[in-house]
Amino acid sequence: MPRSLFPASTPETRARLHQDPTLKLLNDYDWAANPLGPINTWPESLKGAVRVMMAASTPMAMLIGWQGILVYNHGYARFSGNRHPAIFGMPAVQAWPEAAEFNADKVDRCMRGETVTLKDQELVLDRHGQPETSWLDLHYSPVLDEDGLPIAGICVVIETTDQILAKRALARSEERLSLALSGSGLVGTWDWDVPADTVTADDRFADLFNLDPLKAGLGVPIKDFLAAIYPDDAVRVGEEIAASIRDRATFRSEYRVMSREGIVRWVAASGRPRFNSEGAIQRFPGVLVDITDQRRITEALAESELRFRTLADAMPQMVWSTLPDGNHDYYNARWYEFTGVPVGSTDGEGWNGMFHPDDQERAHTVWRHSLQTGEPYEIEYRLRHHSGTYRWTLGLALPMRDAAGAIVRWIGTCTDIHAAKLAAAERELVSQELSHRIKNIFAVLTGIVGLSARSRPELKPFADELRQRIHALGEAHDFVRPHSNDSLPTTSQTSLRALIARLMQPYQSAEFARVQFVGDDAVIDDGAATPLALLFHELATNAAKYGALSVGTGSVVLTGTRHADGRYHLAWKEAGGPAVTGGKTGGFGTRVIELSVQGQLRGQLERFWDEDGLRVEIDLPGDALTRSAKLQG
Repeated sequence: MPRSLFPASTPETRARLHQDPTLKLLNDYDWAANPLGPINTWPESLKGAVRVMMAASTPMAMLIGWQGILVYNHGYARFSGNRHPAIFGMPAVQAWPEAAEFNADKVDRCMRGETVTLKDQELVLDRHGQPETSWLDLHYSPVLDEDGLPIAGICVVIETTDQILAKRALARSEERLSLALSGSGLVGTWDWDVPADTVTADDRFADLFNLDPLKAGLGVPIKDFLAAIYPDDAVRVGEEIAASIRDRATFRSEYRVMSREGIVRWVAASGRPRFNSEGAIQRFPGVLVDITDQRRITEALAESELRFRTLADAMPQMVWSTLPDGNHDYYNARWYEFTGVPVGSTDGEGWNGMFHPDDQERAHTVWRHSLQTGEPYEIEYRLRHHSGTYRWTLGLALPMRDAAGAIVRWIGTCTDIHAAKLAAAERELVSQELSHRIKNIFAVLTGIVGLSARSRPELKPFADELRQRIHALGEAHDFVRPHSNDSLPTTSQTSLRALIARLMQPYQSAEFARVQFVGDDAVIDDGAATPLALLFHELATNAAKYGALSVGTGSVVLTGTRHADGRYHLAWKEAGGPAVTGGKTGGFGTRVIELSVQGQLRGQLERFWDEDGLRVEIDLPGDALTRSAKLQG
């Protein structure tokens, strides 16, 4: 019994046909064990349809009978992947269990004589060892027997997976491109067919040039685009286009475009002319970018720079700026007027040579410290003048920081303080001479008092007290006399703590500090120093005669307290001296104390004779310690 689909074929023809492995599989298949039965029992219409299918190169499958027995050609075998050849001769619902419901429906419809066409049908199939999404064009048609009844369905399978994925990738790419273009300011593209004088452009490009996007897509004359260019720029742009074609060069131009509403926008156009083999211009494609925001920023920066330079040049000081690393890149007109150097010659590190040789290292050290720490720069140094001399200047600089706090620039000034330095030196000489003469006056007064006491022995105790008071005044004067930076001994020279330490030095002991100051210190000036010196002198003298300082174990503690309202409280507390029950308050020393506190310092004073020693509470207004500053204001 012949088993071949082509029983009458010659051995040669059969050998040729069996070069198709799927056709050979069909002929060698044991159809007797299949519900279809041997091939020779199949209806002629079915065998004819199978012959046509097996000869076709397009993937095709036959779903035979209500069971949908699967018979297919070599194209479908390749489509089946790893499923072939195991699924050959199986019911379709078993061959593709992941699509069983789908295939059962198509078998049913074909057996009912229906034709089904599906475009880009999405199916999840396991063809290569794992489920994967596939897209297929499927065309189902019934196969009729001699009685005109359906006996099978034939399906043409065209896989469109690659096309679908490509379309989706293209759509994603276009979406990303659209987002990128929107974010980059790119308006669109154009392509000018020069011989035909037709410019085609995309929608955004056309809209900017006040043209109908549909017409621009089909092509319009270039004059329609040029009509939207700002009148002051139109002639120039036309000349630049002509020059690009003439010179065969890249076209780049920035110009303004005016909308129908009168809104002006800046654009940057770039393109390149294309020529044929004969050298004739054919096309002129290009792109357009909206640079309105950049132009506004640039113009604002230029205006800001102009304002800065105008302001800097109008200032009497020399103004300069540096990059964060300290590299100088700007000086105003005053700098060049002062130094007389050529413009730009002191940029970078060139300005170091402008310092006096004795000041260069010091100035460089201070400047590097500011660059490293971000601290303000302040220093006095000598700068070379255009006359060839060196003049004292005050250098100041502050850092400019961005939103994150990083230094982006240093802005500095140099102020000519040469005259002020000379005047200060002269004042120092005058001050020293005046101080010397005042101290001589105190010495003369002390001598006169001493001579008077020798001629009047009964006045010696009073004379001694007077000399001590004059000495206290001399100490106060020397303590607060005007000082220059060179003559000022310490930064605490004019503090209350320092004045007390100086006046109480004669009463201290080598074993321990008999007089101590604790609490809040205060700044004092020459206006307050005199009454304070008399106050402390009288208190210390009395303590040395009658109180804690009259014995070796006694001590005094002065406590300063600054209150929130600005008032200053000073407490004098003696301890370790003779027991006291009261004191004399009507003597000359008492009147000196009261005059000093109540009269000159506008304060209040109270005495308390505690069991362990005298306590004096002094309350002063906040401005009483800097009386000279108040008078000057």
